[in-house]
Amino acid sequence: MASLPISVQSGFGPRGAMAIAVGAGIAAALVILWLVGSVELAAGFLASSLVFGGTVIAWRLFGKRGEADVPAVDWGLAREIAQASDDAVAITDRSGRLVCANDRYDDLFAGFPTPPNLPLDGNGVAELGAAGRAAWRDGTAALDRLAIRGLPITVAIARTGAEQDMLVWRFGGGVVLDRLVAFAQSLGGETGDRLASAGIMAALIQPDGRILAANRVLRARAVGREGASIDGRDFAQFLIADAEGLVRFEREGLDGNPLRLVQIPFLDGEETPLLVALLDEDGRGQPRLGASAAADIRSLVGLIPFGMALVDREGRFIQLNEAFARAAGIDPASAPLYPGDLVVREDKTAVADAVRRFAGGATHSTDMAVRLKDHPDEPVALTIASARGLGDAAVLLSLKDNSEESRLKREVAQATKMQAVGQLAGGVAHDFNNILTAIIGHCDLMLMRHSPGDSDYDDIQQIRTNSNRAAGLTRQLLAFSRQQTLRPQLLQLPDVVSEVSNLLKRLMGETVKLVVKHGRNLGPVRADPGQLEQVVVNLAVNARDAMVSSNASGGTLTIQTRSVSIAEVRRLGEDILPLGEYTALEVSDTGTGIPPEVLPKIFEPFFTTKEVGKGTGLGLSTVYGIVKQSGGYIFADSKAGQGATFTIYLPVHTAAATPKQKAAAKPRQSDLWGSGTVLLVEDEDMVRAVAERALARQGYTVLTAENGEAALEVIEKNPRPDLLISDVVMPTMDGPTMVRQVRKRYPDLPILFMSGYAEEQMRKSIDLDNVSFLPKPFSVQQLAEAARDALTPLG
Repeated sequence: MASLPISVQSGFGPRGAMAIAVGAGIAAALVILWLVGSVELAAGFLASSLVFGGTVIAWRLFGKRGEADVPAVDWGLAREIAQASDDAVAITDRSGRLVCANDRYDDLFAGFPTPPNLPLDGNGVAELGAAGRAAWRDGTAALDRLAIRGLPITVAIARTGAEQDMLVWRFGGGVVLDRLVAFAQSLGGETGDRLASAGIMAALIQPDGRILAANRVLRARAVGREGASIDGRDFAQFLIADAEGLVRFEREGLDGNPLRLVQIPFLDGEETPLLVALLDEDGRGQPRLGASAAADIRSLVGLIPFGMALVDREGRFIQLNEAFARAAGIDPASAPLYPGDLVVREDKTAVADAVRRFAGGATHSTDMAVRLKDHPDEPVALTIASARGLGDAAVLLSLKDNSEESRLKREVAQATKMQAVGQLAGGVAHDFNNILTAIIGHCDLMLMRHSPGDSDYDDIQQIRTNSNRAAGLTRQLLAFSRQQTLRPQLLQLPDVVSEVSNLLKRLMGETVKLVVKHGRNLGPVRADPGQLEQVVVNLAVNARDAMVSSNASGGTLTIQTRSVSIAEVRRLGEDILPLGEYTALEVSDTGTGIPPEVLPKIFEPFFTTKEVGKGTGLGLSTVYGIVKQSGGYIFADSKAGQGATFTIYLPVHTAAATPKQKAAAKPRQSDLWGSGTVLLVEDEDMVRAVAERALARQGYTVLTAENGEAALEVIEKNPRPDLLISDVVMPTMDGPTMVRQVRKRYPDLPILFMSGYAEEQMRKSIDLDNVSFLPKPFSVQQLAEAARDALTPLG
């Protein structure tokens, strides 16, 4: 419960406590003045008393509150968010311990070493340590020129946490590093052999000029043996230049064939490796292979696994490889004539100007964020560089496919937003439940004094009806925030669908046909049947509205259950569903479908496409909350004009089913009268007042307390109560802590907890023997039933 807001109150309150301290100090000072006769001594004693009392009060007001307000860290959520990042992410605490890291961090550093003691090149550990100290001091720090295994990485460090007692280390370049390693390995193997067959010698060169990888033909020409290793050696030591500036291999001497050297910057940034191609030239300075150097370069571009394209001086495409076409979302066979034809109209002029500038001889390279026609909402990175000495080619383009990165960023932002809104919704629902408990309780008490014929009866009944509607909204908020009280049991999904089939037929009307199909060998699931029925009804009503609004003749709603094997889950991917067996529930319709721009938002709270006043926007968010709280997963699929399908996956429960017990008969109203003493502990005055009156009307003697400490005082001054009814979350001392103290004196005292939060959320706090739970808001009758059941011995 550390994450819940806790206000500090006491039996006397801070003003009352201060008044007592002042009064006690004055009295003591007067006694000393009367006994000793020294005004100075009496004044000093008074001042000391006030300082001591103020210190104690301040400690009580602020010390404990500060401890209670520190939220517990959800490391599971932190790791899931870190997993979605392409960067290597680690979190350390104030003592320097590594408390969380993602798999990318494990891949990059071959394990989980603690920053700054990482396997970095050169003086990287010292630089990283200095950056970490700067982050503790300034809040943030960054380094752009670290290296691991000869390849560059970046690091951004940020101080975070509720008490600013943690550091988040984000190491960039991990994905590029993986790609570089993969390309370096392929360059020394099959890809390098293909380049060699086209007469191209190729090598990856680090920013400091050392060789990262080379193909066999280059190794053979450079050192005379294909099997020789030249990785890590200075590339320049293998080359010499004559008086005319022609470059040759140093081993072959000035009589060797002259070489044409082409540098291809296929990665972003100045401190990244270069792809260098060497081509043999004859004595006239012309390429030995093909009519121009572009013939060889085109072979090279076609083999590179990164998105690259060649553009001539007129700004027209000469060649683009498959990776470029895939990133641009086009078919290589039907590529446009100009690069500007790939982007939206607003970006076309900027791309054309940049291509023209580099075709005219501009040096260096530039990166541009452009929007493609097919994906205008997702900017992509376009790198433009001059390509001199490549024959017809004048400009080199590189396009990075970052659609997956954008998707992951959206999912992380969505998950973070959903959690934040869920916490807010849960807190609002808790406070609102207290208010509704008082309203519903007072309505019940007034209805006891009025008969249906009275003039005020209908008004009171209307207030109570609207209060129950508001309680339904709070249940939806709690369901969305996964804080709803569920009563899970083992059940079969076909039974749940059968329970609501008749209701669905009435809800669908005459124009919508309902089709129900059930698969075989369905495994049992563990869930709340009432909440699952609400899920089915909500999805069905949404489908009906979609079909009726788009087609006056209606459509077909299909509800299907089926089993999902481990093999099918493996085909879907473990990043979608954890490996295991599931029972699926599919609800599909024949409406117009969900637009692609709306689909990612459908589970957000208060999002609706219905007209104003016709939807709260909580239906699908409630469905999402119930499914997730039940341990399941829900996905929505839709194609334009083909309707929508919602699929719910619930894990199969493997434990043996317990025999169902026959439900007890509902008690008559006369059975609710009781006797005995009840101690009622509730910090909300309005809830405590209505509960006290309701219990007193049922025949109980009621003692009240506004918090846990006051309840302990009541226990000390009075005989043993027959029942203790307490709120869970209270200031100063919460309900479970107070109950543990009372149980030391009365071990068998029955306890009834009540709370506006869900029982599942409270379960760790109220994990005690002989404890019952009553969710708010409750009626007078529900309170009486709960009190009677708690006092009834188990038979």
